[in-house]
Amino acid sequence: MNPADMAQSALPVAASADVSLIALFWQAHWIVKAVMLGLLSCSVWVWAIAIDKIFLYARTRRSMDRFEQAFWSGESIEELYRTLSAKPTHSMAACFVAAMREWKRSFESHARSVAGLQMRIDKVMNVSIAREVERLERRLLVLATVGSAGPFVGLFGTVWGIMSSFQSIAASKNTSLAVVAPGIAEALFATAVGLIAAIPATIFYNKFTSEVNRQAQRLEGFADEFSAILSRQIDERG
Repeated sequence: MNPADMAQSALPVAASADVSLIALFWQAHWIVKAVMLGLLSCSVWVWAIAIDKIFLYARTRRSMDRFEQAFWSGESIEELYRTLSAKPTHSMAACFVAAMREWKRSFESHARSVAGLQMRIDKVMNVSIAREVERLERRLLVLATVGSAGPFVGLFGTVWGIMSSFQSIAASKNTSLAVVAPGIAEALFATAVGLIAAIPATIFYNKFTSEVNRQAQRLEGFADEFSAILSRQIDERG
């Protein structure tokens, strides 16, 4: 057979193999489609969590800055407590309100045990910090799960796609590149989608974990300073 005729006969096969991303998805096995749809949903969830956390941490930093500015401005602690206790508070303000509320309850009930009062104040501030850290860490486990499991889920889709591709090759008894390439591309597309979901999730998880640690350290630093201030006032009243 003339080589030119062979080349012409191969053109329709090569032209019919559409390897665009949309075509690869529609041509994939239904299990591979389910894997890719699940990973794409996880990717959207990851970005939604990331955007929410970016705004949350920015608001928390601004709230801490405003509170510290008011706390160290020389304003009366009693006045600051009356202002903050009248509305819902978070972060550093919540720690301050919790400590002041325990302070007032103890003196109003005439519980003058200095050691007990100091211990109770430290305890309520620690509980307030723990609640704030829990609020900041909410849904970070989703990012960690997607970041660690995403590549393996994509790899599962790839393995299944390659198995289906080999079965199709065996059924058609044709091992030409035009027949093999689309099936392999469909299978590898699942791994690519897994990486698309996992890489941002891992980056955001590491970034947000570091941000939570910084804000927790800032809260603990304020708690130590405020505990020292209250301790001096307890000594003066005692």
